[in-house]
Amino acid sequence: MLANKGNTMSDEANKEALRQQVLETERAFAATMAERDFDAFKTFLDENAIFFSGEKPLRGAEQVALAWKVFFRDQAAPFSWTPDTVEVLASGDLALSSGPVYDPEGKLVGRFNSIWRRQQSGEWLVVFDRGSDACPPAPAAHQEPG
Repeated sequence: MLANKGNTMSDEANKEALRQQVLETERAFAATMAERDFDAFKTFLDENAIFFSGEKPLRGAEQVALAWKVFFRDQAAPFSWTPDTVEVLASGDLALSSGPVYDPEGKLVGRFNSIWRRQQSGEWLVVFDRGSDACPPAPAAHQEPG
């Protein structure tokens, strides 16, 4: 019984270490936009990556890079993002990162969701990415005077 408990603790420690890797990878990916480093951006893309952007999905690292190059054109980044959620499958080979997207003034404009695949080398590459517009705040509950 103690052996199982030890394995569970080591499994949890391993899962947390992998979660930390994905968190740091997502932050480094976001830094490529802030630092205006398009070449570095491309290194985070899995060769089969699919980004949902516009009417049709962008398929493959080359197509994603071609479409995203416009976001690196200007001196200032058109948006920024940061992860607030990271989960890793028990298998340790797929992970989800999600978080807010901000405009240059810091206004919340959306959320991103990315799926990362762990390579044999241990490196994490993004395989799916989809952003969504920020939902407007819920209206205040109406209360009748009482």
